Amino acid sequence: MKINEYEYYQEKRIHTSSSFPYVTYPCSIPLDRSKVPLHWHDDMELVYVKKGNGMVTVDFITYKVSAGDIVVILPGQLHSIEQQMDLSMEYENIIFHLDMLFPRREDLCVNQYFLPLLQRQVEIPVFLCRNMEFYEAAASCLDQADRLCDTRPPAYELSVKAQLFQFFFVLFSHAVAVPQPTAPAKNRSLDKAKLIFKYIEIHYAENLTIKEMAETCGFSQSHFMKFFKASFGTSFVSYLKEYRLTKAARLLVSSSGSVLTIAQETGFDNLSYFNRSFKEMYGVTPRQFREGV
Repeated sequence: MKINEYEYYQEKRIHTSSSFPYVTYPCSIPLDRSKVPLHWHDDMELVYVKKGNGMVTVDFITYKVSAGDIVVILPGQLHSIEQQMDLSMEYENIIFHLDMLFPRREDLCVNQYFLPLLQRQVEIPVFLCRNMEFYEAAASCLDQADRLCDTRPPAYELSVKAQLFQFFFVLFSHAVAVPQPTAPAKNRSLDKAKLIFKYIEIHYAENLTIKEMAETCGFSQSHFMKFFKASFGTSFVSYLKEYRLTKAARLLVSSSGSVLTIAQETGFDNLSYFNRSFKEMYGVTPRQFREGV
């Protein structure tokens, strides 16, 4: 599945509105792309592997995953998805706003379970695989939610919420209290990585330099480059280039701007370099990508 096909398919699979913020869409590594770079967001995300093998990293911990595995990613956690050697992986992203489960008034379930989870006072299982005793109970909730969203029977939203509550019931049944805060050094590393990602997200179209990024973090240039490589798994220059190309790919299928305009809007001053880089990443030219070739 090419990214442009995925974008259209995602639109068809959206089962959400501002009042029901729940979305499911399929993805493939490396058919869609070789990896999803390290990033974070305010949504809850579940990576449900359907076929093959890959790697999912959550807050710098890497899990080798295979068909059936589920990775639970909390709001605000840094995460990435990568190819494992030359293997492929098909997986389902389930993304939703956690507050869709919160009532608009004081609630015991929110105060006793979800708030401690978001405040990192308790830990729920992050990696679920078939040999775990509670795996089937958790996976069946997601499978049922999928079926409901595909068929959309009357009042299906109620049952989707019920499946999510049941899913969290299984996880909280195996939660553990966090005896002490995460080591300060790790907290600082996570905060710095989030700061870097946020700065790139806002300024990616500008002429970002290592000097500017290092100053933003309060690092020397050499320390910034070492930290970025250790945290993001690639160099800053490579990450920024891939991030810009990903943005360009989405604009090619969601806007009517010319290839030149899109190149400039995503930080590429040289059109021939943009075309060459795009083809290296996606296997086709920007124009062919837009036409679905």
